[in-house]
Amino acid sequence: MGPRRVLVAALALLAFAIFVWQFRRAAVEAPSTGATPAVALSPAGTQLPKIPGPPPPVLERSTLADALNSPATEIRADLRLVSDILDTFRTNFPQTGNPVGANAEITAVLAGKNKLGLALIPPDHKAINRAGELCDRWGTPFFFHAESASRMEIRSAGPDKKMWTADDETFAP
Repeated sequence: MGPRRVLVAALALLAFAIFVWQFRRAAVEAPSTGATPAVALSPAGTQLPKIPGPPPPVLERSTLADALNSPATEIRADLRLVSDILDTFRTNFPQTGNPVGANAEITAVLAGKNKLGLALIPPDHKAINRAGELCDRWGTPFFFHAESASRMEIRSAGPDKKMWTADDETFAP
């Protein structure tokens, strides 16, 4: 490499260093009004500049599951409501079909752990237990059985809280 190329590379490196120094200095300086700027921190703890532009949209809280396990309804209404929530999920994710996995995995997807961040059930809904499972009105996790990509059977253990007994309620659209 000739001396001319070394000089050009050194100047480019110097210009880059000055740019980074100026950018970091501008990021931490307060505006002339004397107000403290709103600053985010990087994972390393250094300050980052506030990104100009409108704030990200605030997503409204879903009301689809508000009536779930309501004293004013019965278990059949709860099962239909959960089925409607699954229908809404499939409408928003037509290539995906039903969410898959155990109850906690399905609940997580319905509560926003999906590629759109769409929470059809609020993550803090009273029907979600500490294990992250969607539960019936008696506190027993629902049993989900995907019969196909567009059909999901939902089972409640019923008042005896034991699955696969005579008082179980099921719903399959």
